[in-house]
Amino acid sequence: MAETTPNTRPLRVATVNVNGIRAAYKRDMAGWLAERGVDILCLQEVRAPDKIVRELLDEERWDILHAEAEAKGRAGVAIATRRPAEGEDAPHGELLETRDHIGDEYFATAGRWVEADYRLPSGQTLTVVSAYVHSGDVGTPKQDDKYRFLDVMLERLPALAERSDHVLIVGDLNVGHTELDIKNWKGNLKNAGFLPEERAYFDRFFGDVGYVDVARSLAGEVPGPYTWWSYRGQAFDNDAGWRIDYHMATPALAGSAADAVVDRAPSYDTRFSDHAPVVVDYRV
Repeated sequence: MAETTPNTRPLRVATVNVNGIRAAYKRDMAGWLAERGVDILCLQEVRAPDKIVRELLDEERWDILHAEAEAKGRAGVAIATRRPAEGEDAPHGELLETRDHIGDEYFATAGRWVEADYRLPSGQTLTVVSAYVHSGDVGTPKQDDKYRFLDVMLERLPALAERSDHVLIVGDLNVGHTELDIKNWKGNLKNAGFLPEERAYFDRFFGDVGYVDVARSLAGEVPGPYTWWSYRGQAFDNDAGWRIDYHMATPALAGSAADAVVDRAPSYDTRFSDHAPVVVDYRV
């Protein structure tokens, strides 16, 4: 009998704010996905009924967890787990359990947080979260909701780390943490997304809470790489972007990250969203 070798392929996790999954598919999101070999796909701003999401992603290929927002045409997050081929030892192992909101009933129907637990081939557990933090608007109830959501994250992140061997929070978190994360940071010091009060939450996420900013740790102290560019003006062509889409991992998982790539489209007219996917390989 031929000797077999264990599967050493890394676990590939991608996150992207699709800015409406129907619009993204019209702009060939499916072509990107077909080429990327993604094992776990996390989406934000899905903005579509569950039936449409399942038709577009193809339930024969993916196990789909979708938290649809009560407000029609708004928010919505999803985690799609690739179904392994027959006989394949998939790097994400077995999907164990799912939860469709962050735990605060105020956000129960907001379509901003979903969690999935996996048993990896190693026997360890992995929890993956797809999150969509509010964009906010200074001095309005939208900003109040953003702070409330970030407050709940401060409670939820350590709780997840206590119950699972590895935790990965990905998504559009709508805050640029440092001056390296926004091209025009000086012009945004008083705007939602770069307020000192918002950035202080990320100081804690990556400080005493103990999570690691995976893309920043791999890229080093360099500008960007940005993940969002306004559709207005020449922001994309000039790379005047924001880095607001994250992989936040517990330390051991972050230490296994082998590669992080922002799939920036080659040109303005080939984008399927105003955000670019962030794709990371983990050798768990």
